[in-house]
Amino acid sequence: MRRTIADRLGESYREAVHVTVDRRADAEELLAAADAADDALDADVSITDVLLLVLSASLDEHPEFNATFEDGVHRLHGEHNICVAVDIDEGLIAPVVRDVASLSLAELAETRAEVTQRALSGDFTMDDLSGGTFTVSNLGVLGVESFDPIINPPQVAILGVNTIRREAVPTDDGDVTVRRVISFSLSFDHRIVDGADAARMLGTLVEHVENPWSLVIAAGGR
Repeated sequence: MRRTIADRLGESYREAVHVTVDRRADAEELLAAADAADDALDADVSITDVLLLVLSASLDEHPEFNATFEDGVHRLHGEHNICVAVDIDEGLIAPVVRDVASLSLAELAETRAEVTQRALSGDFTMDDLSGGTFTVSNLGVLGVESFDPIINPPQVAILGVNTIRREAVPTDDGDVTVRRVISFSLSFDHRIVDGADAARMLGTLVEHVENPWSLVIAAGGR
């Protein structure tokens, strides 16, 4: 498995033109929405689940990132089959949560938990690892503040999720308040999408992260 991971990521690093852009977002509403959904729904909803929800909404607006690049073809995919990186003893794998946009928030939480558990227990199959159209790698749970994630080929982009920190933020009235802040690192293949495209994609993501309620309520009622 280590050899396969090394071969795939080495191929990605050699062939794709990797560029990473970073952006921060206020995390207070994201955390509140995850807590509210966890209380209201018959499922264990985590921040990761709400992040997958807002990421799917962002990919709707920027479909060029929900894509693969093979044999010179930039292929956009209708379904958001999002890979979630999982660290296991044998290496890093990325099982797929399929068709995220079609799932209710409870279904999303249950599906994500199931594929993650199969990965951790070693019960995953090649079907769990194939067909992804975008990848999320969360090193924030390990305290990482910024990193340059490597694209999972043949996908064209990957989102790194960094740690949530408390920061002093100036208010409009000249005062200072402490807010929880999260940052994201978006790596993309510059052969396929440009820096301005990535900046707009991150801008949309930040908007949804800071205002997730309409998405959470809609997905919670599916």
